[in-house]
Formats: sequence, structure tokens, C-alpha cells
Amino acid sequence: MSESYIQNMFAERIGGANFGKDTVIYKFEKIKRAKMAAKKAHPGVEIIDMGVGEPDEMADAGVVAKLAEEAAKPENRGYSDNGIQEFKDAAAIYLERVFGIKGLNPETEIIHGIGSKPVLAMLPAAFINPGDITIMPVPNYPVLGTLTKWFGGQVVSLPITKENNFLPDLDSLDSDTRKRAKLLYLNYPNNPTGASATREFFEKVVRFAKENHIIVVHDAAYAGLMFDGEKPLSFLTVDGAKDVGVELFSLSKAFNMTGWRLAAVAGNELIIKGFATVKDNNDSGQFIAIQKAGVYAVEHLEITDRISRKYSRRHDMLVEVLREVGFDARKPKGSFYLYVEVPKGIKDGRRFESAEDFSQYLITEKLISTVPWDDAGRYVRFSVTFIADGIEEEKMVMDEIKRRLSDVEFEF
Repeated sequence: MSESYIQNMFAERIGGANFGKDTVIYKFEKIKRAKMAAKKAHPGVEIIDMGVGEPDEMADAGVVAKLAEEAAKPENRGYSDNGIQEFKDAAAIYLERVFGIKGLNPETEIIHGIGSKPVLAMLPAAFINPGDITIMPVPNYPVLGTLTKWFGGQVVSLPITKENNFLPDLDSLDSDTRKRAKLLYLNYPNNPTGASATREFFEKVVRFAKENHIIVVHDAAYAGLMFDGEKPLSFLTVDGAKDVGVELFSLSKAFNMTGWRLAAVAGNELIIKGFATVKDNNDSGQFIAIQKAGVYAVEHLEITDRISRKYSRRHDMLVEVLREVGFDARKPKGSFYLYVEVPKGIKDGRRFESAEDFSQYLITEKLISTVPWDDAGRYVRFSVTFIADGIEEEKMVMDEIKRRLSDVEFEF
């Protein structure tokens, strides 16, 4: 059959006439294929999946019951447009209780999103013109940058490395970048590094944004998940932050509500208004019953406390196991990610040229799935969201990881 004329109709932003013809296999597809091959080659051995970036548990039973109750009410069946006031009011109370953010007006300075990802995808439509710049630390969650490019903008990458505590070096940006930049993306606790920001860093960000007229978008998807007495730190608690930016709070990670798709965006009134205008032309709002279940969730902080204790415990176990076999693993202050530098090779002579090379070795030879990152150094990301029902099963998983890794001697 001859090539369809449709092949030549695709927008350049997604590949134009070459859409679908790219032979490059992307990282997550490689991981998927390697897992399938490993299962086929070792049918009797269970894969230990440490790569999944989403909670391993159902949402709290009370949240599920609230959804069922509200879904049965006919008044909740319709469009919610830019969200119900009840959720925005509850979000304002939650943000003050957990993060100490005071003085937010829930009518004009908070809005819901159908998860954080669509918020990040829509924001460039409100601000990016051709030639404008979005500043993106790497490695990081790429959606804001992807859509910036789609609107004709440019992405300037800032490597985040162990040497700078996985915080971007804003001072390294040249004057042209500062002049053309519209958006600065931040994400702490960070995916994939697990790093946390400091108040001093956020204060510097506010000064930088004001001096250079840049909008800050802080993705705080993991901010509720903190360990060992660490307090959640919000960008919006820094003086002047509301003048320059917004912060995204997701129920996905802190409340095991990934598939429910519910987030709150808080901060600068004009940015919220701009996002609301774009959002109004993209979606008709999240199902009201889900928003009301979200209200129940943010009123029950014990849910997040329980989830945080589980991840903290698992981090302790995983760090101990990895350190025993030679990795320089260090427990993060928050998130469910553990980011570790990969070995140079194995003492039998095998070398690892990249993090992807090592990650493929782990899944192929050891049936342990991780996510590689070669953007700024060579690291793999372990996630403590692996499937295990209770402490005893967690210990069994850790013992198995140790057993599988103990028969090789890594060189670092």
C-alpha cells in the first residue's frame, strides 16, 4: 500500500513527515523490552521492579468510600469546569496546616488541575511565545520543556549534580538567557535524585526571578513525603515567592491517588488566572466526586503520615543493602526515589559505559529493574514503591536483592 497522505500532515513539533519513522528506542521502552526478555529467559524467577514511579498501594479506604458516596449523587454528575470551591477551600487549609503557607485566597490564588502533568503541559500556552526560554534543571521531569518547544520556545538545561547538592546553578546562566527566559522549572523533593531544596536556595530563586522577571513553577509533587522528622518545605513560604511564581501540589504521591488525577496549583493570582484561561479551553474539570474525595484526603493527614513511614522504612532497608555491596547509597530526606551512582564495572573485566548499560545489566542478569539517568553523571534510580505487603515481605525483597548482587564485586 502506498504511503498515506496523512503521513505528510503531522506537525513539525512531533516529527512532521517523519513522525513514527524514528528508529531510536527510548529509555522506558528499552526497560519494558528488557523486562519482557528477562521474564522469557528466566520464567521461574520473579523480577524485582524498583523502577516504577508510582505508589504500590490503593488509596485509603476512606477516600474510596467518599468517592463512591459522592459518585452516587446526581448533583455531582456534571462539568466542574475550573473546579469546585469546596476543594479549593480545603486545599488552602491543607497547605497552611502542612506547609505553613499563610494568606492564600482560595478563590483567586488556588485552582485544581487534573493531575500535575496537565498543569505543566498547559502553562507554556499562557506564557511562551516563539523564541522565549524555559530554564530546566536536568535530569528532571520534562513536560514543561517539551511543551515550551512545541510553542516555538527554547529550553536551556542546567545540570544538577552531587557537587551542587542536586540544585541548579542559576549564577551560571548568561545574560541573553536571563533576558529571554520566561519560566523556571523546579521540582523538590526531586525526581529522580530524591534531593530536597533548602530555604536559602528558594530565597535565592525569588531574588533571581525578581531581578530577571522570570516566572517560577515549583512542582512539589513529593513535598508531603518527608522522613526522619524533616518538615515539608514549600517555596511559597519564602518572602516574595507569591510575587513570582506558583507551586503545584499533587494528591498522587502523598495520598496514593495517582490514577485519580487531582492536583492543586497555588500562588500568584495572575499566573493562576492565565492558567485557568488555558485550562478552560483544554478540559472541563475533574469529576466532582473525585474532588470531594480529595477534600476528604487532605483533611486526613494521617494517610500521608502512614505512607511516609513506609517509604522511610524501605529507604533504610534499601540503603543498607546497597551499601553492603559497595554502592554509595544515601537516604534522601523525602520522595520515594533513591539515586545512586553506577559502578565503572565488575572486577571480572566487564565495563559499564553508561547508566543505561548498567541498568540493562541489572535487569538482564539480576532481574532487578531500575531507571537509568545519563543526563548529568551516570546514575540509576531505585524506587521504593515495589510490591510488598508488610514489613516481612519487604525484608524478603531486600534479602533477595542482596543475594542477587552479592555474587559480583563491583568497581566504583
